[in-house]
Amino acid sequence: MTDTARDIATDLLDAALMHVPFDGWSDTAFQAAIADVDVAPAVARGLFPRGAIDLAAAFHRRGDDAMVAALHSRDLAEMRFRDRVALAVRLRIEAVEDKEAVRRGATLFALPMHAAEGAKLVWGTADHIWTALGDTSRDINWYTKRATLSGVYSATVLYWLGDDSLDNQATWSFLDRRIDDVMQVEKIKAQARKSPGLGRLIKGAESVLARVKPPKPRRDDLPGGWTAPR
Repeated sequence: MTDTARDIATDLLDAALMHVPFDGWSDTAFQAAIADVDVAPAVARGLFPRGAIDLAAAFHRRGDDAMVAALHSRDLAEMRFRDRVALAVRLRIEAVEDKEAVRRGATLFALPMHAAEGAKLVWGTADHIWTALGDTSRDINWYTKRATLSGVYSATVLYWLGDDSLDNQATWSFLDRRIDDVMQVEKIKAQARKSPGLGRLIKGAESVLARVKPPKPRRDDLPGGWTAPR
């Protein structure tokens, strides 16, 4: 994408965000953004072929980019790894200034025809977090880490949308509990591996699952692999 096209895409997304609270991520909001930016409809469709759905996806990915930048600016050396993950999820949520845009996006991606797109976006967020935190897994763990974090992130966002506590403190407590739940599961798995009988079964299963590799190279038809205008 050229710099000019990227600028137009950014302007269209910014303009759409002024209308989303009233019209949702809809064709009405998309057409209003085109009028606001005063760009040819063909150009707008070239940047966002599916219209509002692509705008909503771009809005989500903009949040991912902001989260990664914020995470890279932090000194994580003294933090426990579970705290790094919790911080990344928190930074991702705090990267959003317009809660109503997220609420409207959640409604859009809850629709059956867009549910797969929504799941792909959430998976992409989890992938960005694990990659930013230096994940080097090259086996089934690559998938399980992202699947687990996708669940934690989704649940936390839904909680946040209904949170009216001071500075979202209830949301951050909820997030900590979800992270602790995941860590508890990992602890149980570690204990099971030490069990004489069960441990052999688990190790056998893990030896088979170790053959599963993450997607390489990244492709457009795999979770987290498609790039769109931010």
